[in-house]
Amino acid sequence: MYRHIAAFVAALLITSPVMGQVKPPPKGDFDTWLQGIREEALQRGIKPEVVAEALADVKPNRRVIKRDRSQAEFKLTLSTYLGRVATPHNIRVGARKALKHKALLDAVAKKYGVQSRFILAIWGIETRYGAVKADVPLISSLATLAYDARRSQFFKRQLFATLQMVNRGYIDVNSLFGSWAGAMGQPQFMPSSYLAFAQDFDGDGRRDIWKNEGDVFASIANYLAKHRWNDNQTWGRKVEIPSGLVKSFGKPTRRAAPGCRARTYPQKTLAEWQELGVRRLGGRDLPVRDLKAALVLPDGPAGKDAYLVYRNYSAIMAYNCAHLYAVTVGTLADRIQGELRK
Repeated sequence: MYRHIAAFVAALLITSPVMGQVKPPPKGDFDTWLQGIREEALQRGIKPEVVAEALADVKPNRRVIKRDRSQAEFKLTLSTYLGRVATPHNIRVGARKALKHKALLDAVAKKYGVQSRFILAIWGIETRYGAVKADVPLISSLATLAYDARRSQFFKRQLFATLQMVNRGYIDVNSLFGSWAGAMGQPQFMPSSYLAFAQDFDGDGRRDIWKNEGDVFASIANYLAKHRWNDNQTWGRKVEIPSGLVKSFGKPTRRAAPGCRARTYPQKTLAEWQELGVRRLGGRDLPVRDLKAALVLPDGPAGKDAYLVYRNYSAIMAYNCAHLYAVTVGTLADRIQGELRK
């Protein structure tokens, strides 16, 4: 099982197999395949000494394949997900971390334009504020999954991205640990996301998302900022919707984020939603702001929970394309803020 629920939902989205339809492994033995990886790495400009060190004595990890093949196929509900993640304990710890790292979080928030409560929420969901330590040797797990036929091309890209990380001096080979599926560090970045979004906030020449809180916070913030985060807005809010409204829309068709398979219902202005009978909890009117919002039903049309979400929601969905995840990030962020106001 996954050691934290966010990684579990993420992996279900990208890796959940259909039993009985798993492809066989590729032809050719692993050592021959690995030699081809070495040669391609050199062609890509990876230093020979990096290739030699990183790919020395790499063997297939049977535990990784077993985990990849044995993922359960079931649907979590929002209430279950929230109950496991946005717990009173996690909210209190988040508030304590906010106070402990206030100066650093304020500096990151100012530079990247991302409110600190959302950085804290993602940090808390991904690795329980750094308490969960992924300990699987990264090169071995990625090489195993790249050799396997089912998602070979994706994990081959991640393997070469990892070699580039070492090649550029961001991390040494002996420090490369992650989840069995390759997610790394306290923000749980895949290697390609690391290259694209990880930050060296303290200027020491390394993007240390494993041990350096400044780099961790800045990397999460940079990811959101590069996906058009707006710190003049929040993420969304839970709402009450009139009976029959969802049925009138049909199926949700709007992508929640570019490249994301999850869908939302149409975007409308808050004034238009107000006219359609949508209200804040308790029947209160929606905010009077010139904002567009999309309707999200995390548990589907039969579920009881409904949310109006703003543009920032799309940035969270880019981080992890799951409504349960994005709603929980927003909810945990709001609850941490509420705890700080007590």
